[in-house]
Amino acid sequence: MKRNYQRELEQVIQNQQKQGRIPRLFLHSCCAPCSSYVLEYLSEYFQITVFYYNPNIYPSEEYQKRVEEQKQFICQFSQNVSAERENGRSFYPIHFTEGNFDAEKFYKMAEGLEKEPEGGERCFRCYELRLREAAEYAARLKMDYFTTTLSISPLKNAEKLNEIGERLAKEYGISYLCSDFKKKNGYKRSVELSREYGMYRQDYCGCVFSKQERESQKSHDKSR
Repeated sequence: MKRNYQRELEQVIQNQQKQGRIPRLFLHSCCAPCSSYVLEYLSEYFQITVFYYNPNIYPSEEYQKRVEEQKQFICQFSQNVSAERENGRSFYPIHFTEGNFDAEKFYKMAEGLEKEPEGGERCFRCYELRLREAAEYAARLKMDYFTTTLSISPLKNAEKLNEIGERLAKEYGISYLCSDFKKKNGYKRSVELSREYGMYRQDYCGCVFSKQERESQKSHDKSR
């Protein structure tokens, strides 16, 4: 039977609320636009530390652009939700941590998989590369949960992400927060928030291979 990750997430939130707990969540973020809805949704229930770890991004200038966009969004969002607190909603402070931008680690992981299509085995290994780093950090910081914003994308495999996350949770002794953030119009809301905040939305996932595939698609579209 196919699991309903959104329902599982809602159950976790309900259980934590019944206990009167505000758990600490270590949230891996792939980019500011994808994090927008996730932070709007979860910062009412968790104390969140956003972990920006994406050594897959190419080129380095693109990485800097995206990480600055992430920092700026957190700052703007935090300022804007202060009004919501006055209306009785409790949004908890959001912290930020940047991981190492070690592109060679990504290329070593991708060896032999350079010609894999987007959404295939190379992507699955990239999921694990980033989630493993998040799990290590989260365990070291004694967080209650870790998870990733990646499942908000219609192009990302939520089942595979949760499978990897749960496996790493057992390995590192820390709970993984299962999710499928595209549900309940999560992806649609992220697009709306990106527009509201004037965010930069990239047109390729991040790595050199996705960039090449995207450029090939655009060239094909122009030639039609």
